[in-house]
Amino acid sequence: MKKSHLFVLAIIAVAAAIILSTTADASVYVGFGEARARAAEGNTTKVHVVGKLPRDAQKRPLGLEYDPMTDPNYFAFTLVDTTHLAQRVVYNNPKPQDFDASEQVVITGCMKGDVFMADNILLKCPSKYVKKDLKGATASFN
Repeated sequence: MKKSHLFVLAIIAVAAAIILSTTADASVYVGFGEARARAAEGNTTKVHVVGKLPRDAQKRPLGLEYDPMTDPNYFAFTLVDTTHLAQRVVYNNPKPQDFDASEQVVITGCMKGDVFMADNILLKCPSKYVKKDLKGATASFN
């Protein structure tokens, strides 16, 4: 074989290895029911769960457990997924900044026993571009 043929085959092999390694790490979006079912089957692959924090009448999140003086790397909270199923989540890192103000939370991890062990937390915070009270604000178009 020519050197050019070997070079092309090497590039194809490297590309195939990259594609296979990235698809093996890809996780899916599921609810807590599906995450529990996967854990019961022995499947420990990481999944994404989208949810919201339950809030009281004053719009404060319920069920947050974080004491940085005792253990700064333990944060637990309750999350309600898109199917309205509530689940206790444990995150072994500090509480993310602005967690209390988030509108939506995306967690990555897997079920371990009765809790969801989160490896990563993504927050959707309120937008600064939300319509506010615009009394007295005027604009003119010429």
